Amino acid sequence: MLQVTTRISIGDDEIKLHFIRSSGPGGQNVNKVETAVQLRFDVVRSPSLPEDVRGRLITLAGSKISREGVLTMKSQRHRTQHGNRKDVIRRFTLLVEQAAIRPKIRLRKSIPRKMNEKRLNHKKQRSQIKRIRQKEWS
Repeated sequence: MLQVTTRISIGDDEIKLHFIRSSGPGGQNVNKVETAVQLRFDVVRSPSLPEDVRGRLITLAGSKISREGVLTMKSQRHRTQHGNRKDVIRRFTLLVEQAAIRPKIRLRKSIPRKMNEKRLNHKKQRSQIKRIRQKEWS
């Protein structure tokens, strides 16, 4: 059980970890040791995620989500399976935590009448100055 927040916990059966070969340099080991970790999580069908968090997670993940709604993350930073497993789970947890944060609703505030009058008076003064400075085209 992966405890993400106080209200979100994801079961171990929902997260699939696959070990694959890392790309890039590594000598002889790169061809025979599967140290990279690929995490797969079905966002659309997960019973652990509330509906609002699911929507934000899909938006945040962007290209990491397939058309079927499966989130895929890969880690190959470390030279060991254990290090890569910890890294990909940490990144997944951070992503779900970000999705769990409700965005603040921006309330539109009206401008006080005095401030609006002051702004308009300043604009009138500037336009007067510019009108005086203009050449007459006759």
